[in-house]
Amino acid sequence: MGRILVVDDEQSMREFLAICLRRAGHEVALAASGNEALDRLKQKPIDVVITDLKMPGDLDGLGILKAIKSGSARTTAGLVDPEVILVTAYATADTALAAMKSGAYDYLIKPFQVDEINAVISRALEKRALVEENLALRDRVAGRARLANLLGKSRAMQKVFEMIGKIHSTRTSVLITGESGTGKELVARALHTEGSRAKAPFIAVNCGAIPEELMESELFGHKKGSFTGAIADRPGMIFEARGGTLFLDEIGELAPPLQVKLLRVLQERKVKAVGSTEELEVDVRVIAATNRDLEAEVARGAFRPDLYYRLNVVEIRIPPLRHRREDIPLLAEHFLRRFGMEHGRTLTLSADAMRRLESYDFPGNVRELENMIERAVALSNGSTIDASDLPEIRPSRHVHETPDFPADGVDLDRLITDYERSWVMRALEQSGGKRKRAAALLGISFRSLRYRLEKLGIERGDDEPAEPES
Repeated sequence: MGRILVVDDEQSMREFLAICLRRAGHEVALAASGNEALDRLKQKPIDVVITDLKMPGDLDGLGILKAIKSGSARTTAGLVDPEVILVTAYATADTALAAMKSGAYDYLIKPFQVDEINAVISRALEKRALVEENLALRDRVAGRARLANLLGKSRAMQKVFEMIGKIHSTRTSVLITGESGTGKELVARALHTEGSRAKAPFIAVNCGAIPEELMESELFGHKKGSFTGAIADRPGMIFEARGGTLFLDEIGELAPPLQVKLLRVLQERKVKAVGSTEELEVDVRVIAATNRDLEAEVARGAFRPDLYYRLNVVEIRIPPLRHRREDIPLLAEHFLRRFGMEHGRTLTLSADAMRRLESYDFPGNVRELENMIERAVALSNGSTIDASDLPEIRPSRHVHETPDFPADGVDLDRLITDYERSWVMRALEQSGGKRKRAAALLGISFRSLRYRLEKLGIERGDDEPAEPES
């Protein structure tokens, strides 16, 4: 059985299809317009869209189809777009051809039989399941490079993916740590959308963005008249997240009095609104994130140790981008496709531009890379993003910093290889891609450089020497 979205401006047709499809065991969502359909597609995963071709407004059935195939209507859950079945009472050869060329799974003409549309939906679901199975097999063979909206083929990100896979369907509290811009909220959303709570709410709260005097009411809710301005009862975000996930970003900013109240919620699974004497039970999973060293905050008395241990049942540490440089090309290409699509352009990154990105430390991490690519797309004129389209950035003097020694050890050979690759790439950047000059900068022979390029899989540079070296 599948998750079906029915899109039609006629209420009677929506209701008819909903009844038929629910009887067949499908989960059905409804939309009365193209724009409403896109909103629903972004809110939750859908397997098959059945849409009327002709609808009033600025987005008809073909527009919905094109938005889906472009990726702009995709949720954070999964890589496979829904199959689209177009329905119309005004069939022509031209519209049928346009629909199939745009990627529609099938094209049905009104009036149709219930058995007919059930059969088409079954085939569409079978095709989608096969595509998902093939993607899963490819991920297992090649090493998974994507989970939900997270990207990374580095060993560090593979460990993050593995951890998410182990705990996504538990109620265990999780503490996500990492520098600003590393993607902590994306990890939290992946834990939610990949797990058993995916259909329930995901409520995100930035603990550093809400004034302390308002934070209690925002989190726990309030009763009418409990303070000036409380003109009606209001449920807090903890209650609104019941059955789902509450994501507390920048948890280190939470004031001590609220730390006590949050601890009680985690211990008792109950919440009490401001001005109320009643405690309400809540089933909510709490995921917290911080770019601070919470252990140090505990040591200096700024964060409660009991709350810290309640939150830190499982810790997921997101590595900074400079510690997973092999992910830079993957992320850069992803952002280039996304922003290119928004501008209606197909773009590529030149080798020089990619070298410049790979040689940079990115103190702002993935967010800085994203902003850099967006700026380059906005300012460039051609189909290729060159190094000149990027902002002035200095290659790092310490391309491979030494991180804190992890508890589970390191892959020393991998670290040495990454370090060697970073220096070879910097030498090629410095020499303008001239291998002979790069070898001189590295203090090695041309033959040695050629061997290292082959070993590291770097296909860059030119300038073969005129005479063979001995």
